[in-house]
Order: sequence, then C-alpha cells, then structure tokens
Amino acid sequence: MAFDGIVIAGLVHELNQTILNTKISKIAQPENDELLLTCKGSSGQFRVSISANASLPFLYLTDTNKTSPLQAPTFCMVLRKHIANGRIISITQPHMERIIHLKIEHLNEMGDICHKTLVIELMGKHSNIIFCDEDGTMIDSIKHVSSAVSSLREVLPGRPYFIPATQEDKFNAMTMDATQICDAIKAKPMSICKAIYTTFTGVSPLVASELAYRAGMDADQSLLACTDDEIHHLANHIAWFFDEIRHNEFHPVIVRKDKRPIEFSAIELTMYQDYEMEHMESISQMLEVFYAERNIYNRIHQKSADLRKIVTTALERNQKKYQLQQKQQKDAEKREKYKLYGELINVYGYNLQDQAKELVCENFYDNNKEIRIPLDPQKTARENSQKYFDKYGKLKRTSEALEVQLAETKAQIDHLESIQNSLNIALSADDLVQIKEELMEYGFIKKHKHGKKQKIKSKPFHYISSDGYDMYVGKNNYQNDELTFKFATGNDWWFHAKKMPGSHVIVKNKGGEMPDRVFEEAGKLAGYYSSGRDSDKLEIDYLQKKNVKKPAGSAPGFVVYYTNYSLTIHPDISGLTLVESSNT
Repeated sequence: MAFDGIVIAGLVHELNQTILNTKISKIAQPENDELLLTCKGSSGQFRVSISANASLPFLYLTDTNKTSPLQAPTFCMVLRKHIANGRIISITQPHMERIIHLKIEHLNEMGDICHKTLVIELMGKHSNIIFCDEDGTMIDSIKHVSSAVSSLREVLPGRPYFIPATQEDKFNAMTMDATQICDAIKAKPMSICKAIYTTFTGVSPLVASELAYRAGMDADQSLLACTDDEIHHLANHIAWFFDEIRHNEFHPVIVRKDKRPIEFSAIELTMYQDYEMEHMESISQMLEVFYAERNIYNRIHQKSADLRKIVTTALERNQKKYQLQQKQQKDAEKREKYKLYGELINVYGYNLQDQAKELVCENFYDNNKEIRIPLDPQKTARENSQKYFDKYGKLKRTSEALEVQLAETKAQIDHLESIQNSLNIALSADDLVQIKEELMEYGFIKKHKHGKKQKIKSKPFHYISSDGYDMYVGKNNYQNDELTFKFATGNDWWFHAKKMPGSHVIVKNKGGEMPDRVFEEAGKLAGYYSSGRDSDKLEIDYLQKKNVKKPAGSAPGFVVYYTNYSLTIHPDISGLTLVESSNT
C-alpha cells in the first residue's frame, strides 16, 4: 500500500472541490483514534472519515455514518467547543508531505472571528490528528506524545507545532525542473527505485518503481550503472509525472490479484499490466473500497487465527510422527538380514567351536559369497540362530503394524492439509463455521457438551463460464462431499488439482459435448482453490462424476478414482464471473 504524498495531493484536490467553504455541522469520534466530520455547504452534505490508526491511517470522503460512544472523548469535546459550526477556509498539503492542514474560521465566545488549524498527519505509526491555535500552539491532539516516547517532538497541549524534521535531505519535485531533478538523483550508490523515493518528498517505493517502469528502466538496477543519457531520460519522466500532479491529473486505481486488492494508487500503474485494474471515480472512493475489502480479509485472518494454530500444531505433530514412523519402517527392513543369519547358522553351525565370536561361511543365497555373522560367545549355535529368528519375527510384526500406522498418519496429514486449504480460501465468518465443526468432529477441538450448534450459512462458490455453464466450488470438505455426492449427477464433470489439497469443482452438464474453454476454466478454478494456487502451472484431473467414489469410513472430501483425463493450466481466474455463494 502506498498512502504517500501523491495520494495526499489527490485527496487535497478532491477536498478543495467538495468541502472547501462548508460548515462543520457535526464532530464525532467513533474510535479512540478516529474522527468523523460532517460538513454542510451549498452543494450538499459531506462526511470526512479520518483515522490516525498506527497500522491503518486514512482520510477520505464517505457516505457511511458510524455509531459514536455515548460519552464523547476529551479530544472530540475540545473540537466541538472551538470549531463546531466553523467554516473550512483552506485545505493544503505542505511540501508534498503526508500531512493535510484544514484551516477553520469560527467565532469565539466574544463573537470575534478566529482561526484554528486541524493538522492531519498520515505517517504510519506516527500518524496523529493535532488541533492548533492561530499562532501554531497545540491545543490538543488525538494522541499525546511525550518526550519519553519521542525525542524529536512532543505532541502535548501548549507545545509549539512543527513538522518533524525527518526528511530534511529530501527535495520537493513539484518545484523542480528536469535538470534539477537529474542533478538531485545522479551519482547515488543505490538502485533506481531507492534513489527516487529517498530523494523526493511524498514518493513511495510503489510510485518510484512505476516511474522507472515508465522510463523503460529496471527499478532494481544500480543508478551508478546508468549512463548520463539514461539518467536524463529518467529525470524527464519524473518531471513529466510531477507536471501531471501539478495539474491535478489523478487516475485513482485499485490493483487486484485473483480478486483480492493488493495495491492502490492515485496514478495509473502501467507496471501492473498483467493484473486486474479497477479504476475509481475518486481518491476517496478508491480508499474506502480498498480499506473496506482489506479489512474483510484481515478480519477473517484474525478470526481464523485460532483455527489455523490448531491445524498447524496438529499438522506439525503428525508430520514429525510420520517421519519417525518412516525411520522405524526403514530400520524394520533389516529383518531379512536376521532371517538369513538364523538360517545360515542352522546350516553351518554344527562345527562351531565353543565361545566363537563369529561364523564365517558361504551365503548360498548370493552366489556362495563369503559372509561373516556376529555371534554371542555365551550362547550355543542353536541359541544364536533362535536369537536372530526372534529379531526377525519382532521386526516383521513391527513392520506390519507400521504399515497400518503410516497409512493412518498420512491420511491424517492429508486431512489436515485439506482443512488448511479451506482456511486459506475462507472469505467470511460463515465459511469458518463448517471448518470448526469438522475440527470438532475429528477430535482436533474439544466438543462442548451443551454447546449450541451454529447455523450453517456458508454455501459453495457459484461461477458462470464464458459459455454459460454453471460451475460450483466447495469451500471446505463438507461442501466438497455435498457437491460431489449429493448435488452433482452422473454426467456432470468433476475437477480437482492433482495430488494436492484442493476444492472439488463441479460443472453442470447441459447435455452434449462441452466446449474446450469450459474444461479450461473449470480447471483454473480447481487450481486456484487448491494449495498450488501460487504455482505458474498446475496439473488438473477431471472426469465425469459417476466415476468418482468415496471409500467407506474415509474423511470428508476424500475420494478415489481410477480413470481420468488431465490438463495443465495457469490458476488465474481473473476473467471468470462469480455469481454468488450457491444455494445448493
């Protein structure tokens, strides 16, 4: 994510077009580090959501209202006292910093006109909202920072406000031409990308990489390896870019990979040509959509954290157990040697001397090659022979038991890996309910005797192919069984990633032959909703559902089949249409 000076510049332009000269009719503080301003003007009502959250700072216009606490926090009360019904007369961004100044005109208790400034600093963990008097003295802030916390600047009532001097060595490219830009970056012993974002204020690594891409250069290439002409060429592109920013030519966009938002920017990101681009109407809309969707993914990840820990712990335990069993099985394979020793002692041991420590004889099983067999000198030949036969018998019984145990442990590992994959594709709290039920049913989570069973709301994914065929994807093992053995009919097609945990994909057969493109798209779904989704190429097995069988007593989602077709795909589903979660 790049909430940088470029995005701030776009926001300032947007705010000047909407809330400049509006009155602040309502001030709320729905969270400890969040403000919600309601502004009214001749063009209507606007809400401005501002967050100084250390991990997720933002500012954008929104239509969404938020519930405020019954008792307003102190900072909110201070703002209401001073600037309620105040008019926003200026919105600026100092020197391309990640800072916005809202200058507000209001009347004091005596009816005199006064000015205050609301400073919004969107600087990651240092984010803050600071309320200042006309002379720059801090009246209050949403977060207080003492000298014990920061040696650079105290943020406390009565202290003078100043921008932290963290970027004194950076230049404001908005005030520079191509020649000055070239002089600023040349001869820096670092990559092109780093040279750009460490030289100019407000430029993030994302924008720096985009500028290098526009100039046709490798962002990771060392600047020292570039010729003077190449550096001049790069400087020209940087100058052209900032000329666009000066003229407020913003193109807000969200970059998606497999439907999930991975980046946003106030400018066109040409370096992401192979990704899905969603162009937005405004910077605020872009930020609101991006943060809302990222919040969903983050929230689900947090809600599934306990389940992930349980699955990971059980998986690691079973994998160690499996490795130990394999080692024991390998040791048990030595049993044939002990059987051979016993037989050879029985054949050649008649002429052994008392207290012999070894028997040297010919191995008639191996072209009469000489073999040396260790002996216990305290035992007779018969007793030594029986000792080796006893070892053989014990290892044979161990090997037979291990074969069963290895199969059980491998089945347990496969089951846990399939649950792990289900957690990876879960998109809502409802998707986690069935996964938790499965973990309880198979003893990974202790069942509550009087626990109320949660209602299952999660349904399989429902996609429509380019040729209009319905394609269904199970989100977990229970849904996989439901789709394959209750929903699908015999002639429907079944798809699954080869030899790895993944979802069952069902394509409903309309009768007749399906187009090749449907097989390819269904294969992409099977690859995407598997543990191999990040692979460049995957092999997918597919066959008609009537040839898929479920062994008695097997774990949910486990099937067998003996004849199938295969295809190789790249698991990219960006061109497929998700209708909804199916109501099968």
